Amino acid sequence: QVQLVESGGGLVQTGGSLRLSCAASGRTFSSYYMGWFRQAPGKEREFVASINWNGGITYYADSVKGRFTISRDNAKNTASLQMNSLKPEDSAVYYCAAPCYRLGSPSCEYWGQGTQVTVSS
Repeated sequence: QVQLVESGGGLVQTGGSLRLSCAASGRTFSSYYMGWFRQAPGKEREFVASINWNGGITYYADSVKGRFTISRDNAKNTASLQMNSLKPEDSAVYYCAAPCYRLGSPSCEYWGQGTQVTVSS
């Protein structure tokens, strides 16, 4: 059974930081893109960041570029999203997904259950 489990969400003040983690089990994703997406209440799920198989290529939504950093550890079958300088508009449920078949695309096979990030003003 393939599972993606996110952790690290929480409540943080504007300007603060959080680090999200995604632990994969049941299958290795070391040859594929992995991605982070988010969905705020009343809005559609949107792309946040993607990373290629070895971490050599990353891609970010314009809204998070320069503030968020995606990384992965293939030995541990994990991905992370370091989020700095958080803004209230970053508040959403954040989802990890893999394998993804294109950078920046929600064309991903498995999705985690999500972790809530709330940024207070």
